[in-house]
Amino acid sequence: MSNKAVRYLWKKARALGWVALSFLIFLTVWGLASYFSNVNAALFPSPLGALHGFLEVLADGSLYGHIAASMFRFWSGFAVAVVLAVVSGAVFGWYVPLFRLANPVVQLLRPISPIAWMPFIVLMFGIGDMPAIVTIFIAAFFPVFLSAVSGVMNIPEIYLKVARNFGVGRFEIFWKIIFPAAFPQIMSGIHLALGSAWVFLVCGEMIGAQSGLGYLIIDARNNLRSDILVADITVIGLIGFLLDALLKFAEGRMLKRWGLEKE
Repeated sequence: MSNKAVRYLWKKARALGWVALSFLIFLTVWGLASYFSNVNAALFPSPLGALHGFLEVLADGSLYGHIAASMFRFWSGFAVAVVLAVVSGAVFGWYVPLFRLANPVVQLLRPISPIAWMPFIVLMFGIGDMPAIVTIFIAAFFPVFLSAVSGVMNIPEIYLKVARNFGVGRFEIFWKIIFPAAFPQIMSGIHLALGSAWVFLVCGEMIGAQSGLGYLIIDARNNLRSDILVADITVIGLIGFLLDALLKFAEGRMLKRWGLEKE
């Protein structure tokens, strides 16, 4: 085995070790807090209690259905938001006067919480999947859009001049120069959008939905099952963690393809 391979394996093993240590400390603090607190276990379950609740919803099969419903809503809203935000952000970043015209409205709408739009969303789309999907779309769109605009606007002009001098077409300029050059900044926006969209997915499902991880929180609260509630919260956190790791992996593959991989 080469020295490079050994260094790579050691780096990955050390990273996994830090992850394991982090979770071990978290579970230890949680267990000690549960053991020494005066709060009833029905209100503040221990890690073992949460594990019992998790195994219960896992055994009856209900957890799989809730995860599937949440993932369908999440990817429906998130994928559409990312595609539209990247395309429109590239257009607005390329035509700067157009962005200057739209920017005041964007800055007005961007700080508004997606939950504030929920009454209008429910009136327009009813209850079910659409309110959560639209909420995710709103939460994900603006970070990616502004990152795409900024990434395209900050591309060095020399890249474009060289491409034009070699007779590169408009589509090739976008796909081979603009998009790779702006990609790292676009990915920063997508990372922010992923976390925001996942948070607001749960919020959206707590209003009007009859399935999903957000609905499971409300259902567990109404049935005074704090063990299932904490287990559901933990599942939400783990899925969010895995989604972010998957996004980082995809980002690394793209950067490697373009010869831009991080050290």
